[in-house]
Amino acid sequence: MKRILRLMLTAAGPYARQFRATLRISLAATVLQAAAYACFVPLLAELSHDPVRTGRVWLWIAALALLIAGEGALRVREMTFTYDHWHLVTRSTRLRLGAALRAMPQQELARRDTGDLTQVVGNNATTAATAVSSLAALFVQLVTVPAVLGVVVLALDWRLGLVLLAGTLAALPLVRQVQRRSGGGFRAVDEADGESAARIVEYVQGLPVLKATGRAGADSPILAPIFAHQHHTQTTANRSAALPVAGAQLLVQLALVGLVALGAALTLDARLTPATLLAVTVAAARFAEPLSLAAVMTKLFELSEAALARIDDVLTVRPLPVASGGHPPRTFDLHFDRVTFTYDGQDRPTLQDLDFTVPERSLTALVGTSGSGKTTITRLLCRYADPQHGTVRIGGTDLTTLAPDDILRHIAVVFQDVHLFDDTIRANIALARPDASDPEIEAAARAAGIHDVVTRLPDGYATRVGELGSALSGGERQRISIARAFLKDAPLVVLDEPTAALDTESEAVVQEAIDRLIADKTVIVIAHRLSTIAGADQILVLDDGRITQSGTHSELLAEPDGRYARMWAAQSAARDWRVPGGGHPSGDVPSAAVGIAAEPLT
Repeated sequence: MKRILRLMLTAAGPYARQFRATLRISLAATVLQAAAYACFVPLLAELSHDPVRTGRVWLWIAALALLIAGEGALRVREMTFTYDHWHLVTRSTRLRLGAALRAMPQQELARRDTGDLTQVVGNNATTAATAVSSLAALFVQLVTVPAVLGVVVLALDWRLGLVLLAGTLAALPLVRQVQRRSGGGFRAVDEADGESAARIVEYVQGLPVLKATGRAGADSPILAPIFAHQHHTQTTANRSAALPVAGAQLLVQLALVGLVALGAALTLDARLTPATLLAVTVAAARFAEPLSLAAVMTKLFELSEAALARIDDVLTVRPLPVASGGHPPRTFDLHFDRVTFTYDGQDRPTLQDLDFTVPERSLTALVGTSGSGKTTITRLLCRYADPQHGTVRIGGTDLTTLAPDDILRHIAVVFQDVHLFDDTIRANIALARPDASDPEIEAAARAAGIHDVVTRLPDGYATRVGELGSALSGGERQRISIARAFLKDAPLVVLDEPTAALDTESEAVVQEAIDRLIADKTVIVIAHRLSTIAGADQILVLDDGRITQSGTHSELLAEPDGRYARMWAAQSAARDWRVPGGGHPSGDVPSAAVGIAAEPLT
């Protein structure tokens, strides 16, 4: 429980002080509750006294009433935290998880499934708040009441107390076994729930493909295996603890029966009064009740611990360290100084001894095959991770001396895959600068070439874009992304082939907007279509994490055996290809045409 208490205090966060106070109140209330039960011993003794001493009887009744009233008052204060702070702890936990995810190194964040994080922020946060607000106080009761009443029974008759103690000690290994089995089992259940949530997200996002292939529904290969695994882990976790729980409860009840049997024998032998036996029996019954309940509740505690541990796993991930001596950059030239970077879990570096400079207000294009390291360069520039060797600098400032948020204030990024939130067009553009006025937002939209499209919509800038921008075309989504960059007006711009997925007409409009965006900026562009970067100030050709060529378009074409010249020739030829034969007269494609080769037009 020390471990669970530490996790509860972590989950309580800013309400840890109130949580500790509530535990102290709960402990005091439980001691009063146990003392009230102890009052039955002298009360019953007085009632069996001949003659009955009425004054003493009423004295013990008054003590019993006062103890119960005191317990009730303390329980009211205890409930204040349970009911008033439950939603506050939930909210605080989710806000802190959000802050932790925002500060988490991108490399660490990328390895976690979206659905799994949804499980942590959603269900686990709720379970943690319940554990903090309710289960902790319940645990205090389950431990304190038997402890106090056990002392009372030992004080009344040590022989009966030893019987009760022996039964308790015999049950403890089984309770511990419940903890072990439930702990591992419910951690597996929680992981399976997280994986299930991740696959559900994947299923919903991939429904068009699954429908097209006839694999949507209960037997979907995305959902069926994970649901089967989830059911198996839940069943295993519940069954594994059933026998130890029943055994622990049986041993506690047998100890109670043994106590009554020994007490009866001692009473018949005149070594114990009937009143004392009755009082001990009452105390022992109340002693056994929470112990039996504890065996069952152990599963709930372990389930809570699994949720608390998953929250703790997110909250304790350290953000990238910020070294001392940093200052905001005043100029915006970029320099990669002998940079080597390897992703976690990989043996080979993605970037090897990379060394290049991007002058301020120039355009540098990165080209190369998939996996050559282009995207990794932009990630290191945005400080999503730090290189294992070498230094990345902006304006002479080492990025390790700046927090990622401070770096990103100077960088606008336009991705190939645009992410829009299910909110209004205005809100999606204003993400770049939440305090922007409506005229500033509209000016950014005009510069991005999307203003006229927006004004033709019934609700204008108040139009909701749908989930992931589904209500808009690809070109419209991309122009909203560019409007964000215009509104941010950062001196550094990173373009991740923003026109690659667009049709010809949309590409032309977006390209014009990009040309306006990058004027007088320091620009790095990841290029797949070489025709779009022919005018770059420098082109860096990457291969297996190294720069194999650098220069302008004309300089690189002057090296006919170089990779860039070969890529240019291949793309130029591809633009002139057609399917030979002009099509099949019947309109059907014969089976022999599958895999047909294209040939250049003459």
